[in-house]
Amino acid sequence: MRDQGGLTTLAASITAATLVLTACAPQQTGGSGGAGGLGDCAENPNTCNSGERADGGSITWIVDSLPGAWSTLSPEGGSVYTIQTLHGILPHTGVWEPDGATFTHNTDLLAEEPRVISEDPFTYRFTIRPEAVWDDGTPISAADFEITWKLGTTKAAGVCEGCQPRSDDYDRIADVEGGDGGSTVTVTLRDGEADPEWMGKFGADDIAGGIYPAHVAEEQGFDTSTPEGVGEYFRWLNTTMPTFSGGPYRLVEGDLENQVIKEPNPAWYGGTAPTLDTVVIRFLTDESTWISALDNGEAHGTSPVAFGQDTVEQARQRPGLDVSITDGPSWEHVDLNLDNEWLKDVELRRAIFTAIDVADIAQRTVAQLHPEVEPRTNHVFSNGSPYHTDVITATGQGSGDTEAARRILLDAGYAYEGETLTLDGEEVGPFRLRSTSNTVRDTSLELIQSYLAEIGITATIEPTDDLGATLAGQDYDIMQYGWSSTPFFVTAPSQYWSSTSDSNFGRYADEEVDELADLTQNAVSLDEAAEYANRAAQLVAEDAYVLPLFDMPVYILVSDDYVNVRDNPSSSLRGLYQHHEWGLAAR
Repeated sequence: MRDQGGLTTLAASITAATLVLTACAPQQTGGSGGAGGLGDCAENPNTCNSGERADGGSITWIVDSLPGAWSTLSPEGGSVYTIQTLHGILPHTGVWEPDGATFTHNTDLLAEEPRVISEDPFTYRFTIRPEAVWDDGTPISAADFEITWKLGTTKAAGVCEGCQPRSDDYDRIADVEGGDGGSTVTVTLRDGEADPEWMGKFGADDIAGGIYPAHVAEEQGFDTSTPEGVGEYFRWLNTTMPTFSGGPYRLVEGDLENQVIKEPNPAWYGGTAPTLDTVVIRFLTDESTWISALDNGEAHGTSPVAFGQDTVEQARQRPGLDVSITDGPSWEHVDLNLDNEWLKDVELRRAIFTAIDVADIAQRTVAQLHPEVEPRTNHVFSNGSPYHTDVITATGQGSGDTEAARRILLDAGYAYEGETLTLDGEEVGPFRLRSTSNTVRDTSLELIQSYLAEIGITATIEPTDDLGATLAGQDYDIMQYGWSSTPFFVTAPSQYWSSTSDSNFGRYADEEVDELADLTQNAVSLDEAAEYANRAAQLVAEDAYVLPLFDMPVYILVSDDYVNVRDNPSSSLRGLYQHHEWGLAAR
């Protein structure tokens, strides 16, 4: 039971622009070629591979890196891997459909379409279906929205002591209040705050990935009426496998190193019930093992973050596998750790980014299977967005211009002893160059290492298999990884660059960027928000903190034994976005 209707509130003119202007439908660049399966996803992204399901069966789905925690709220748990692992456990208010133009309200949970009830103070309301319950029979209520809000706040909000969310967006909420016995949820923002993307709060791609249960905190002995008790619950959720469920599945077994097993929630109240007996989420970080696992029936599909051209080519040779390639929601970038004493110097940072040849990296990696790829020139908006402004090209960053990079360094007082870059007689670096390991990133890091060598800088490649912990612990000097985005954008500058954001891993701090990030979130229109976001991106580019590389194409592959499996490049959940509808094809 899902609602794809439009908004009918005071904010309709604001949010409707989000649905249309900030997203593009997926472009099919490959596939099985058949009329069924994934073959028509370019024309019908929201319904391709639909079919009747048989009862029973199991599916094993590959997730290509390790989740860093049991909660998506924290920086270490705030990766797509954790979000995908926990999906189907937490109830949520809505999700973007694959076409990137349709935001679907979750009418399994909600009794009616959410609506704005006041613009001053900015206030909106959810209404919960009376049938919606947690797996132990406890009604899902406003108390669950309230505790989720508190868990997502920083110390500055005053309602949690010890919470470390990956974004400070929930700090803008002044109150979450229940009514009608807890079946209505009224969310009021602080004075002077607004939110043009309010309808995505508590959604599948929001900071929490859904809604957490308040009554479980009480059962565990946490007094969530106090900030200290909320913080204790935050830490418990981060380290404890959830055995509760308010969604179509529940976790019955698993760990953060190997796999988790989901089974249908017997108390599921939604309109579409799972037919599969089990869904196994298997963490396989070694991409070279995927095809053999698929061949041997040890796995049945994947929609990885990484784009492995060898895997795609091999999968296309398997007659029992459906493969589709689309433009993806993630963009690759190179970040610098500003706590490194050398990298505090903006001129050194500019030289490093100028030496990196983004177009060369793209051509030697993803362009072989996705020739449309091009260097990304904005941190917030993809090149095809109507809000896009090129903030990179004029800086020379990403150009691979070695001579220009050397001039920047010499003008800043650096010198060369032979081919080694020095400052006051001391060698600059060496730097630890890190990323998770896959075909694209392995090649990219080797190329970056070579570009830096051309300007006299030594970089040592050190792969990591725990992205969240590596970033949260600042265990890097130079890092390549990807941000996964949705058509929502107003919180991005704050999450990426705010001096108080725990997702600002390299500890960038600029008062004007902080102000612009705040203005972006509180703009009265998306046009105004985009203007502020672009100004922030311009400053970050000038400070050479993050170098965008390119939007990553993505692929999904799945055994043709299954129906209702399709990719969703508009959501961090990707192929798992509606996995309770998956099933073995009825014969």
